[in-house]
Amino acid sequence: MCEMKFNVFENIIEEIIMVYKHDNRPWLIGYSGGKDSTLLVYLTFQAIARIPKNERTKKVYIITSDTMVENPIVKKYMHESSEKIMEASLEQKLNIESHIIYPEVHQTFWSRVIGLGYPTPEPPGFRWCTERLKINPMNKFVDDCIKTNGEIIILLGVRKAESNARYRSISEKEIAGYLLNPHNNIDNAYVYNPLTEIKNDLVWEYLLKDDGISPWGTSMKLLFSLYQGENLSEEQSVLGEIDEKKIPITGNSRFGCWCCTLVKEDKSLQSFINRGSKELIPLREFRNWLVSIRQDSKFRDTKRRNGTVYTKANGDTGFGPFKLEARQEILRRLLMLQLETKQELITIDELKAIDEMWDNDGDLNRRHLVDIYFEVTGKRLPWDSYKIPMYRDDIVKEIKNIALKYEIEPELMEKLIVSVDKNKHYTRSNAIKKEVSKIINQEWLHQDILHGEM
Repeated sequence: MCEMKFNVFENIIEEIIMVYKHDNRPWLIGYSGGKDSTLLVYLTFQAIARIPKNERTKKVYIITSDTMVENPIVKKYMHESSEKIMEASLEQKLNIESHIIYPEVHQTFWSRVIGLGYPTPEPPGFRWCTERLKINPMNKFVDDCIKTNGEIIILLGVRKAESNARYRSISEKEIAGYLLNPHNNIDNAYVYNPLTEIKNDLVWEYLLKDDGISPWGTSMKLLFSLYQGENLSEEQSVLGEIDEKKIPITGNSRFGCWCCTLVKEDKSLQSFINRGSKELIPLREFRNWLVSIRQDSKFRDTKRRNGTVYTKANGDTGFGPFKLEARQEILRRLLMLQLETKQELITIDELKAIDEMWDNDGDLNRRHLVDIYFEVTGKRLPWDSYKIPMYRDDIVKEIKNIALKYEIEPELMEKLIVSVDKNKHYTRSNAIKKEVSKIINQEWLHQDILHGEM
């Protein structure tokens, strides 16, 4: 009975072998560590293992995206799985490579929030994070593969049974009679969806067979345990007694970033805590604090980064980025959280990038970041000794006093000083003129005039 039930997987494995042998275009699989992408890698492993070693000529890339703000438990699982996949491939000579990809250092969550003051993502439409943290790094890897190989085939672990919306999306993209479909947005890329017809109730059953050990040696029972307690599925189907606790297997589930502010309550993080991962409680509290300060006028500027000002529907002045003082407080608390949890929550490279961003934002002190780091950790950053204030504190204070005396915004003076300093070595004076003109003509400086004209 079990063998008949799994015939659909045997058919898929045979199809994967056929498509593999059809040409030499490399394959790329996005591996999130979730059940569907795991199933796809699982079947691909089994298929290639059946191909004679001298015919395993196609390069297969297994790509895992680390946003650098992953749930620590899930992150550990993803990295260990990626390592095991690579080890198993080398041992079995499968010609499979596993890679972890990351966002560029200036595009990470903390570089944007703490460095530039980006407001944290907010529903329904303010979602700047996904593109920078996941889509762009993956697109870069894909582009590099295409440049090297001419064309690639992207394998997706999407299934029609996942949801009605997913069913419509897949069906609309299918071309009758073809296994490979041209990618809608990427030239020279084709899409292969081998799992589209797999029903939800079969996914976990297949992954948990053979005592739940994957072809690369990791425990599918561990993956199953990561899904427990999730309440993000459209349905639940009890498939039987998987372990001694007789826990029902849930359907769809998603693991998000631990600091995600797009949801009112992070159910994924909370479910881990409910199941005993108490070390995540400080992360949840920090995340909730981030949400609480998003609409707090004490933390937010009243102009956008480009100097424009806008009015909300209710007539109030809209918020801009987090103020520099707010960003300093976020960093301080994040570093304290890092010490408390003993998890790397922000990297040294990110701190370096943020430090440069603060310098360019008009921070004449130029030592705020390195001093905060030392204050919290008791350690000096590698570049600490090179961070010299542009002016002494008493001079900075006097600059602000003079600005106020002549009714000039102190922030304007700070930005002008930084701009002139950045461009002082240019031989052509046009660079400084353009920068100064850009700064003094920003909208926020002329609100009285604009308001008067209206």
